[in-house]
Amino acid sequence: MPAGLTRPLESTEVASGGHAARVSALAVSVARRLGWDDDRLAVLRLGGWIHDIGKLALSEGLLRKPGPLTQSERSEIETHPAAGARMLAPVGVSPRALACVLYHHERWDGAGYPSGRAATEIPVEARLLAIADAFDAMTSQRPYRAAMPTDEALSELERCAGTQFDPQLVRVFAAAWRAHPQPALA
Repeated sequence: MPAGLTRPLESTEVASGGHAARVSALAVSVARRLGWDDDRLAVLRLGGWIHDIGKLALSEGLLRKPGPLTQSERSEIETHPAAGARMLAPVGVSPRALACVLYHHERWDGAGYPSGRAATEIPVEARLLAIADAFDAMTSQRPYRAAMPTDEALSELERCAGTQFDPQLVRVFAAAWRAHPQPALA
């Protein structure tokens, strides 16, 4: 891991209750099922750990708001992928890992952010992290809602396949989870 990332990552990881570790582990377990090589797994593992580092630029109050976000607040939240990429570029993070940070909120249908990329314009690592990120977000307790049961979260991923998420990766993710729930942390 590039020098200078340890303390910010620990800070965000404590605040998120282990979200980055779970996202990384989920994505890597699916990528292994897809037969990705060690280099690609390393990029994905790091991408999972750092995908939300741009949230360090946001206020704690906004991140922990218990109610619905205003449009202005939502727009501010949507700055975190680009903020994260800007934070990480000078510390030697690889371009492929930076792409994970920058594009993990893009959508298969092009309606995501920050660039409105669609389908295969989105790097496959970022597409897989988007699925793992959403699954962990749905199945984790949040200030504004209770954790969703995993079967409901998988159904939601499947419902959003082809619009929000890469449909092929959703199929593999769901099959991997059902075969081996709760992978070891990466």
